[in-house]
Amino acid sequence: MYNNGVGSWLHRRRPKSGPKAALIAGDRTLTYAELSERADRLANALRRRGVARGDRVAYLGENDPAFVETFFAAGLLGAIFIPLNTRLAAPELQFQLQDSGARLLVHGAPLGDLAASAAAGTGVQCRLVVGSADDAGGAAPSAGGTAVVERYEDALEGAPDEWIDETVSLDDGAMILYTSGTTGRPKGALLTHGNITWNCINVITDMDVNRHDVALMISPLFHVASLDMGLLPMLLKGATVVLEQKFEPGRALELIGRHRITALSGVPTTYQLLAEHPDWAATDLSSLDKLTCGGSAVPMRVLEAYEERGLGFSNGYGMTETAPGATTLPVWRSREKAGSSGLPQFFTDIRIADPLGEVLAPGEVGEIQISGPNVIKQYWNRSEATRDSYADGIWFKSGDMGYRDEEGFLFVSDRLKDMIISGGENIYPAEVEAVIVELPQVASVAVIGVADEKWGEVPRAVVTLREGTSLTQEDIRAHLDGRLARYKIPKSVVFVTEMPRTASGKIRKAELRRQFAR
Repeated sequence: MYNNGVGSWLHRRRPKSGPKAALIAGDRTLTYAELSERADRLANALRRRGVARGDRVAYLGENDPAFVETFFAAGLLGAIFIPLNTRLAAPELQFQLQDSGARLLVHGAPLGDLAASAAAGTGVQCRLVVGSADDAGGAAPSAGGTAVVERYEDALEGAPDEWIDETVSLDDGAMILYTSGTTGRPKGALLTHGNITWNCINVITDMDVNRHDVALMISPLFHVASLDMGLLPMLLKGATVVLEQKFEPGRALELIGRHRITALSGVPTTYQLLAEHPDWAATDLSSLDKLTCGGSAVPMRVLEAYEERGLGFSNGYGMTETAPGATTLPVWRSREKAGSSGLPQFFTDIRIADPLGEVLAPGEVGEIQISGPNVIKQYWNRSEATRDSYADGIWFKSGDMGYRDEEGFLFVSDRLKDMIISGGENIYPAEVEAVIVELPQVASVAVIGVADEKWGEVPRAVVTLREGTSLTQEDIRAHLDGRLARYKIPKSVVFVTEMPRTASGKIRKAELRRQFAR
């Protein structure tokens, strides 16, 4: 077999687990044999539509078997998969399609209008619509004319199920995931087949994933944690994955009991909402043995609610650039090491360094730097960002501050990049600030995180206005609506006459947090 990448996984798994359920979505079940055949058909359909090795294939939609099929079909061709966040606004999606040079877009029918707007003016030449064609949206103009719009199922039915054994190595690009940065423009993290494979090996090793597991995916697959920490390790091991398009606490509890779910992943808000639901006490949770949580630390009240049911959490730390796992906190040490993000994953290394690159002693705070086969080597078309992101050409500079204790457990203490984590979604203030400052009345703006009981944090904008002008909170929020994803729009705006600044003129966000982050 010439394909050593992720695209070969279903072909390798098929003789071992052919009749076993791979995916369950609503009342639909796909066995490993069926999923493998559909991925083969889609790969042939994509090839017929001009997709070749190295081309980019994007997906915009909720959790659906088509997402999984598109991922593996791209891998079969040696193409690069781009999962798009359905919560983004059309201009944000358009940038990612344009920047990546995506040739083909697969999307859910309900998102037809959004997909058409996003694809307009990009290189997208074909759109495959999952679901009813009536909701496909208008044909989107592209660099090559007008994008052809077809039904996804028609494309599969008209294609052969022949196995395509393209030469793919672990060093080849497999997926581009866009992560916002301090410049206000997202960067595409290029994950290789090796990055994804080694991350899955880390997960399987540290979390004891096995073929008997049944995982409930309630988080969107376009998030790297849901895809690479949840779905892919399970499929690699031959387990079963239950896909849910939307998270609804009552339904999630019902599915846990019905399918005897063993593995569940989410953010603290997810687990809080489950524990607060009226059906919580009556739901049989005895099958659960793998609860993983990311995004931020689990509040003690939530931890205690699960401990009362005999359950514990495996917390962790990571980022898109580490595919995404970097550390894992073993469940049996969650109380003893409360506040810690855990130990490095099995084939990943962590160090704490000062600005000169000197490794610091236990207990000393410095930048968290990560190395391992799961860590990306480059950003897509961002040579300068790539060069600036590594120390000694090996250690990825996370931009986060923390320390390790005497046993090597990591404690994250601050974020250099000022990132806000709201309900598991990463919000980079610079991206929001760049859109707010488009308003002619705005003289300066700074976005900070404000503690929120439900979401962990929510954004708040601190604004100064130009002399003689006026704006309201509603004006600013209306300006952002449609330009940014709703979760990025500040929930509140504070107007000040003057910003606290350093001697060099930079806004002192630490001072703003002290004044307004309540």
